Amino acid sequence: MFTTALAQRENTQLGELPLDLFAAIQSLKKELNAVILAHYYQEPDIQDIADFIGDSLQLAKAAEKTNADAIVFAGVHFMAETAKILNPDKLVLLPDLDAGCSLADSCPADEFAAFKAAHPNHLVVSYINCSADIKAMSDIICTSSNAVKIVQQIPKEQPIIFAPDRNLGRYVMEQTGRDLLLWQGSCIVHETFSEKKIVQLKIAHPEAEAIAHPECESSVLRHASFIGSTAALLKYCQSSPTKEFIVATEPGIIHQMQKLAPDKHFIPAPPMNNCACNECPFMRLNTLEKLYWAMKNRTPEITMSEDIRLAALRPMQRMLDMSV
Repeated sequence: MFTTALAQRENTQLGELPLDLFAAIQSLKKELNAVILAHYYQEPDIQDIADFIGDSLQLAKAAEKTNADAIVFAGVHFMAETAKILNPDKLVLLPDLDAGCSLADSCPADEFAAFKAAHPNHLVVSYINCSADIKAMSDIICTSSNAVKIVQQIPKEQPIIFAPDRNLGRYVMEQTGRDLLLWQGSCIVHETFSEKKIVQLKIAHPEAEAIAHPECESSVLRHASFIGSTAALLKYCQSSPTKEFIVATEPGIIHQMQKLAPDKHFIPAPPMNNCACNECPFMRLNTLEKLYWAMKNRTPEITMSEDIRLAALRPMQRMLDMSV
């Protein structure tokens, strides 16, 4: 599938790009009756042209409610799959099929199936950052926005498998007091933040608040004055009287933070090495040019078997029902 996607990109990019990509994309959007959904971690140009920007929960809800005939998903593969699960009759496009997810990849379907079979009395709660195959094996899906709320609604006597993110699972355990059986997956971006460098930043910026996503390791979370989903971090920095923030999540969110709180200063939390490792390499595969070609050629399209889609839809619907 990914080799085919690469060939598609090479062929489509032989054509000549329009001088005004923004105008061309707007024209294609009308032609397709399309909606462009973008995650906060996308590059600024994509965020600026999107019809809706959000975190995983917000985007899932937007995908469920859209009346558009086509969904152009500027995010990663599992997000576009989620849109297809909720909208089987719509055209769902992803600008780059190679835009995967290290966290989703850390939970192979065959290995997880064996893990689940070894614990048959457990309810499976899976973080939305997983493949359609994993969703199909789950009882309830959650996001970082609602994971605590979801688990709190499950009877205390019911044992739970939480997959695939061990750091989010650990955070949910701390917040709920529940003993969860954790799948040992993680996100390469949220595991790369350096506790030492964050402490150094806090010393250099004594008035700054550290805020963090719960996918970060506990050594980073303990230095945060606020922990929350991407959307929650954005909301918090707007409402907080603090004027300076150290942001421990993918730095794409800072574009929206600066737009919504232009009087404040945002410092991306640094990685352990001298690299751009705090940027998600998969999210950054999507570009404005690829977005244009995807809409122009109506490919790459997200497809899946109907049995997997229906199996994955049930836990998705349970999440949406439990998140009202």
